Amino acid sequence: MIKGRNGDLFFIAEMSGNHNHSLDRAKAIVEAAAEAGADAIKLQTYTADTMTIDKSDGEFFISDPKNPWHGESLYQLYQKAYTPWEWQAEIFAHAKKCGILCFSTPFDATAVDFLETLDAPLYKIASFENIDLPLIRRVAQTKKPLIASTGMASVAELDELVRTARENGCPDVTLLKCTSSYPASPAGTNLRTLPHLRELFHCRVGLSDHTLGIGAAVASIALGATVIEKHFTLARKDGGVDSAFSMEPEEFAQLVRECRTAYEALGEISYGSQEQEKASLVFRRSLYVVKDIKKGERFTEKNMKSIRPGLGLPPKYYDVVLGKRASRDVKRGTALAWEMVE
Repeated sequence: MIKGRNGDLFFIAEMSGNHNHSLDRAKAIVEAAAEAGADAIKLQTYTADTMTIDKSDGEFFISDPKNPWHGESLYQLYQKAYTPWEWQAEIFAHAKKCGILCFSTPFDATAVDFLETLDAPLYKIASFENIDLPLIRRVAQTKKPLIASTGMASVAELDELVRTARENGCPDVTLLKCTSSYPASPAGTNLRTLPHLRELFHCRVGLSDHTLGIGAAVASIALGATVIEKHFTLARKDGGVDSAFSMEPEEFAQLVRECRTAYEALGEISYGSQEQEKASLVFRRSLYVVKDIKKGERFTEKNMKSIRPGLGLPPKYYDVVLGKRASRDVKRGTALAWEMVE
């Protein structure tokens, strides 16, 4: 079962291509992620040739001006973004040294075979590959936990994903609600899907979050998310294929803190005074005598009030006591008790 260093929540810092083709920077990202509270650093294992073909026109060219990678071919993008395979053993080892897990998203069977040589502890299926059942089958056959992003997938497609994983030996499936837009809008994140996703597939759920900021991630905790994934970089100003929607270390640290606070605050169904509230009970309102009263004198609106502190009769008895006679002399500032009432 996937579990974080400090409890049930599991925080993933996605490096993607933010290493900017520097192994030293990649290792610095691992260190910063560990320091910021990440439980794992995630890589992507592919080459441009395992992703697409070298073609720069038609559907192989990113022409949408709204796309953050506008103006590049798919092949060029993947050449720029991929993490060299010869680095990955060293990154895995460095993560272990820093006290966090390292794992990866494979994009074809050759990547799975390679990652098995590194003893990858778990695997991630990206949104764009969540319909690739042969890949999911190959990952499941490793008998390692599998995390899959749900972006763009229909319920039927997710059912195929989960069935394929379980039928091929995967012991632990986690589904991450995901909007495959970069960045994603909060309005399109639809976090209310999380409880339904968990109930439908009887699995752990989380959020692969492409929105800016921490609001969506913190809110997801209240709806059952226990795995949070965010793209991570040392500094957005340094550039990189995913830098525009990646978190910097202090932002990620804030994300971890606030998500943990939200998770702790969920607690359980509870009514009545808790242990930490007992000292506050004295500051509730109660009935007090606010003018000296002689024995036999009636309690009135002028000599009895509902005030703080809470050592007298509860305010609900105000109308019961009103008009009754005092059984003895009562001084101003005395908490009212039944033995003072005839």
